[in-house]
Amino acid sequence: MQTEGGHQPVAFSDLQGWGADAAQQSLPVFLTECHHLGRLPADATLGADSGPGAHVGDWLPACRAATALPTGDAQAARAFYERWFQPVQAGDGSTLFTGYYEPEIRGALSRGGVYQTPVYRVPDDLVRTRATDGRMVTGRWQGGQFVPYWSRAQIDAGVLSGRNLELLWVADPADLFFLQIQGSGRVRLPSGQVARLGFGGKNGLEYVPLGRVLVRDGAMAEDDVSMQSIRAWLTAHPGEARATMEENPNYVFFTMLDNVYVDQGAPGAMGVPLSPGQSAAIDRKIIPLGAPIWVETDLPGPSAAAWRRLVFAQDIGTDIQGASRADLFLGWGADAEQTAGRLRQRGRMVVFLPRPVVTRSESGGS
Repeated sequence: MQTEGGHQPVAFSDLQGWGADAAQQSLPVFLTECHHLGRLPADATLGADSGPGAHVGDWLPACRAATALPTGDAQAARAFYERWFQPVQAGDGSTLFTGYYEPEIRGALSRGGVYQTPVYRVPDDLVRTRATDGRMVTGRWQGGQFVPYWSRAQIDAGVLSGRNLELLWVADPADLFFLQIQGSGRVRLPSGQVARLGFGGKNGLEYVPLGRVLVRDGAMAEDDVSMQSIRAWLTAHPGEARATMEENPNYVFFTMLDNVYVDQGAPGAMGVPLSPGQSAAIDRKIIPLGAPIWVETDLPGPSAAAWRRLVFAQDIGTDIQGASRADLFLGWGADAEQTAGRLRQRGRMVVFLPRPVVTRSESGGS
């Protein structure tokens, strides 16, 4: 694994709180990942450029061993991790952890009354391609030229209207804004039913944090920035809210999910449903998708507690870059919202990378 400041192998005995219970509780999530990985080509990449864990095949021996473990045996689960993985500290040991969650907002399947803000599916003219310098870029074709896709301000002004792209309509533009930041969510319909929205795509323009904008404009002190304080400011300044949100040109499109995920999180970038308290968004250029990660930090808010647990790199985030950043998925509901909005804690992130498989001839066997 390549990191900004190199990488440092550590011993399992150096992990605060590591034990049989932590191993056993995380094993079902790992097995779900293995089921997904087993359907992919062994040479498929998981995001990291090179090194252990960069390809699907690197994980398959550990997956085969995991499926053979006895059910409910905590000690066997711990021994499994310690045999098959090498803990490697990511960054300098001072990772910044933030949190995200699935919001639930009010909406309707058709426009009317308070429901005037559209939630769009991915437009058919949104193109993601490779530039001449090798970078992946997002945009659209216009008159034979590849140009940036429409910005948030242009979409708010109606450039996509009349194209039958509306999945549903929500009551509050700020609800949509925060739904886009989280990347998935639940929409409570007037009938009481819940529609599930998952990440579909984005316009490719720069993500500008709204907290940074409000601090720059003198509307808020840097120490006061949180999801709750930003939302309160937007509510208190309805005449300025739209223009302020449009300072962030980045725009997210959604897809409608089956209700099979009603008791799980929406699928993350890895393609498996996110698990509350056991999934994390990382920079996949640094950490391969699917990697187990030992987290040592503290949670604020209603869930205030020391966090010493194994999570899995199952998602990515626009603002998650480098070896010293991670975003913890905290689930849904009021407690998850409160904790995610306030979580901005330093801590330690240790990635479990697969050990090389030693054959009989390599180990001196006959």
